[in-house]
Amino acid sequence: MDGRIVSADESVVPVDDSAFAEGRGCYTSVRIAAGTPRFPDRHLRRLQLGAEALRLGEVTAAEVDRALAETAAAAFVDGEGVVRLQLSRSPGGRPRLVGIPRGLGADRNEWSAVTSPLHHAGEVLPGGHKLTNRVVLGMAAELATEAGADEALLFDFEGRLVEGARSNVVVVSPEGFPSTPAPGLGAVAGIALQVAVERFPEIANGEIPRTELDGAHEIIALNSVRGARPITRLDGRPVGSGKIGPWARKLATAIASE
Repeated sequence: MDGRIVSADESVVPVDDSAFAEGRGCYTSVRIAAGTPRFPDRHLRRLQLGAEALRLGEVTAAEVDRALAETAAAAFVDGEGVVRLQLSRSPGGRPRLVGIPRGLGADRNEWSAVTSPLHHAGEVLPGGHKLTNRVVLGMAAELATEAGADEALLFDFEGRLVEGARSNVVVVSPEGFPSTPAPGLGAVAGIALQVAVERFPEIANGEIPRTELDGAHEIIALNSVRGARPITRLDGRPVGSGKIGPWARKLATAIASE
């Protein structure tokens, strides 16, 4: 925190920090594999764009690289884990960079999901930034865990799919065509989704009503920590065949090899 390693019980963020006082902050979660961060340039760009949009001040590549490397080295003896890098603004107007490590935890090859009872609020700030102001996503994730599911899918007030509580979503139609919710609906501009669309430009942006998910051939959750995870059950019912489909396999391979 602020350039030094501190233990979790000693770390203190002032009450007038922008993330605490206003919810004005951005973050990115970086997968550390064999001691090396995945997608480092993309994570840096995400933080810098978020800092610019939120008027947090400038953060350099050297600062981000140092925070990521030192946090990972101090936290992960075996070089495996996740570091959340969060940017906010100190009372003096300077950006505050905090690295928070966590273990990978359990991760199944196939996910189940529930439909969130909470509506997605839509785009808070143009650009798909990953904001610390995420109360609806956080509560949806908590409800999914309580239901024994891996993910919660959020829809807007018009019943259109926006994103998962911790992932972007790709839906494959019965005809085999993949699509993802249009960015303007308010989803985070996920790094794994960026990679997927670069590799497979046929992934279309569109409006996906809740009813289309009932007949989907595949539903796939994407994030930069887990990669691509097929959602094989939704609200207790099988998705498609109830097994991992071809698009899930292709996306998993593409993201893993980036």
